[in-house]
Amino acid sequence: MNSQTLLRMRFACKLTFAILGALVFGFYLQLETPRWSAMTAAIVAAGPALVAGGEPFAGAIRHRGILRVIGTFIGCIAAIAIIMTFARAPALMLLVCCLWAGFCTWWSTVVRVENSYAFGLAGYTALIIVVLSSSNVVEAPQFAVERCSEIVVGICAAIFADLIFSPRSIKKDIDRAVDQLMLDQFMLIKLSVNQAEKEEMDKAWNTLVKSSTAINAMRGSLMMESSRWQRVNRRLKALHSISLGMITQACETYIIMQTTPELVPEGIKQRVNEPVENLQDVRKRMKQLRQIAATIPTDTIALPLYSWIGSGSRALLMIKGIHTNSSISSTENNVLSGEVVVKPASAEMHHAMINGLRTFVSSAIGCLLWLWTGWTSGAGCIVIIAVITSLAMRTPNPRMMAVDFMVGMLAAIPIGSLFYMVILPWTQQSLFLLCLSLGIFIFVIGIEVQKRRLGVLGLLVGCINILVLSNPMTFDVTSFLDNATGQAIGCVIALVVLSLIRDKSRDKTGRTLLNRFVSSAVSALTTKAYRRRENHLPALYHQLNQLLVLFPNDIGKYRLALQLIIAHQRLKMAEVPVNEELSAFHKQIRHTADRVVSSQREGKREYYYQRLLKEMGEYQQKLVEYDAPPKVTEPVRRLCNLLHNYQRAFLQ
Repeated sequence: MNSQTLLRMRFACKLTFAILGALVFGFYLQLETPRWSAMTAAIVAAGPALVAGGEPFAGAIRHRGILRVIGTFIGCIAAIAIIMTFARAPALMLLVCCLWAGFCTWWSTVVRVENSYAFGLAGYTALIIVVLSSSNVVEAPQFAVERCSEIVVGICAAIFADLIFSPRSIKKDIDRAVDQLMLDQFMLIKLSVNQAEKEEMDKAWNTLVKSSTAINAMRGSLMMESSRWQRVNRRLKALHSISLGMITQACETYIIMQTTPELVPEGIKQRVNEPVENLQDVRKRMKQLRQIAATIPTDTIALPLYSWIGSGSRALLMIKGIHTNSSISSTENNVLSGEVVVKPASAEMHHAMINGLRTFVSSAIGCLLWLWTGWTSGAGCIVIIAVITSLAMRTPNPRMMAVDFMVGMLAAIPIGSLFYMVILPWTQQSLFLLCLSLGIFIFVIGIEVQKRRLGVLGLLVGCINILVLSNPMTFDVTSFLDNATGQAIGCVIALVVLSLIRDKSRDKTGRTLLNRFVSSAVSALTTKAYRRRENHLPALYHQLNQLLVLFPNDIGKYRLALQLIIAHQRLKMAEVPVNEELSAFHKQIRHTADRVVSSQREGKREYYYQRLLKEMGEYQQKLVEYDAPPKVTEPVRRLCNLLHNYQRAFLQ
């Protein structure tokens, strides 16, 4: 039995323990609906495993659990406020609740991905409370308290199971990842100085961008694992920025080599071409490169290559501290506090609006169907619609997630029927037999969910929901089939709405992202010291990752975006002449670039873009008048040419 199989079995045991523990504890506390505790444990534990394609790292389940608690409390407060305001108008109350669910979905699309779960949950939690307490609104506060209690019980069970079954620490994976990151950085600079093929360069920098982003994402899991990793967290954050800077410097070196190859000294080229197999070899080569760079005039070496050597030395210093988790030295502290990282703004406003509209329309259709037909399982249908549309929107393919839930809910009908009509009646007198029968089923699901089987997560949630586990149980087959059918119909409605309301915001988001790159490049034109300390690279590469997701096969967009990132870094380092006239002109250019990004109409956007080109041309003339050095005029000229040559890409 290999290690991967053992890991999968361990997580399956963890999932089984979490769900059964939540169920038994719910029975012990005599909760009204203990199945909500079991369902919470299932979603909190199985969700990260489905995303990761295996056992999630320590901290992932706790992070998801905390977000679920936050989202539940926000949703409960919103539900009580809606009921208190619109209790005398039930139809209007449901409509407002659907609007709240749509707003929360919009909100979850705008915020960072790792926090979106809480806001999506806040939307459908309010809808659950309003719908299920609509027959007796007086009991809504009590229902909200019970809902929160059940959620907390399920989350505690999931976290306890995560602690019992030896959670997998992410620290060793981080140590391996940062070592490989430096090896990949050395390979990229080697390709740059040797003028490799464009396809090979594209592959190398794309891999590095993804690796840097993945390492930065690991910080959250590491901090959820233990507070003793605070120093490692600070170093990882700094390493992320340094790594992105090294990628930019290596790519700019590649561009400079095409016109002035003499700016790469032969001694540096020889050292870069020597093989490196591990981090120790990288340290040795970097020491040799620093010695060579210190002995030659700075005007005989390309500035980005010179900067790359310095950045590589700082990265090695951070990696050493990451491995040892030692105290932060004064040298490290200077690196850690050197720049202010600028957070990226969302470019998915139109996409977020579509997501909110989808959630509102689908849940409103479910409410109308319920009010019109008086269907006893209409409430369950509405809940499933809200759950799917709220959680699916932040995934890369919402329609596929809806299909996954639909397949799972359809499969839950025969499997749930087997449990409800055959297995559970036999185990009514024994809690042990009940846990044994459910445990075998959950264990198998725990194995399959790590393989990302279609419909597995929906099957688990659907079965727990329609079994209506209580003590004692009543076996009403008609009611069971009605609930199971309601779940399936809710999935179908959600899928139909997702298919009919199509998201055509991809091109709009892509254009906004490219215009943001232009705005960032122009924003580097400043003489203000505090603005020069701002580090835009993490935000720029975050937007570059969004382009990679939106246009996986459009390499032209990536190259254009990368050239704008390079232009931003070069202009940021340029020693622009300090005077009032240029400072005022910088402010005017930045304002025009911002209007290009914010303009919604095509004609207005083209007007401001042409105005930006005109102002950039005038700015070039002013630099000549003030005798600016070539290190300033050359990157400005390259940016102007870029804006002229790619007008169509930025405007259409």
